[in-house]
Amino acid sequence: MPAILIVDDERDLVSLLDFNLRQAGFETLLATSGQEALQHLRRRVPDLVLLDLMLPDLSGTEICRTVKSDPRTKHVPVMMLTAKGEEVDKVVGFELGADDYVTKPFSVRELVLRVRAVLRRAAGGGTASGAAVEPVGPLRVDLESHRAYVENEEVELTPLEFRLLTTFMSRVGRVQSREQLLTDVWEMSSEVETRTVDTHVKRLREKLGPARDLLETVRGVGYRLVEPAG
Repeated sequence: MPAILIVDDERDLVSLLDFNLRQAGFETLLATSGQEALQHLRRRVPDLVLLDLMLPDLSGTEICRTVKSDPRTKHVPVMMLTAKGEEVDKVVGFELGADDYVTKPFSVRELVLRVRAVLRRAAGGGTASGAAVEPVGPLRVDLESHRAYVENEEVELTPLEFRLLTTFMSRVGRVQSREQLLTDVWEMSSEVETRTVDTHVKRLREKLGPARDLLETVRGVGYRLVEPAG
């Protein structure tokens, strides 16, 4: 039974998440402060951390940094819970290795779906198809080591960004709708809000530097990765 560490200072929300995640078949560990979360992490490594960004003592980004820098826990997926308007904190969270974020207020059903999807990705890894990925212009990936390169310079990607890039590279030239990406990369129903796709593509594009223009937006449809001209 996967164990989920829920970290949020809103006790009513913690109770709600605790009940619904246990109903969905998960074991839960509860913390209403950053220090309490760190105590849980010292005692036991959970399968996933559900982490509020705004805590009374330590910031969620600080907890995420601790999780991702500790060899015991760096493989543990972190899902951020954010209030609207905390875009800067989301960006910092993704740079630290957060695997997903959910904006408050949210549907508990959607959150449970996201938890399941993140756990599946953490267990599976690789591309959506599992096939080898050929270089695209200056872009190259090493599937075994989960590393990405632009013009032979390594680019630091989160696990989700790596999966998104390898999916685009394995389907070079083909338009991918947001709904298709949710299904294949996030492994979630397209009923889930597609704005999360836009957020991750934006972050991925920024990290690709000189190759960013190869990741095109197809207005009204989705995105595609193209070979460089010439």
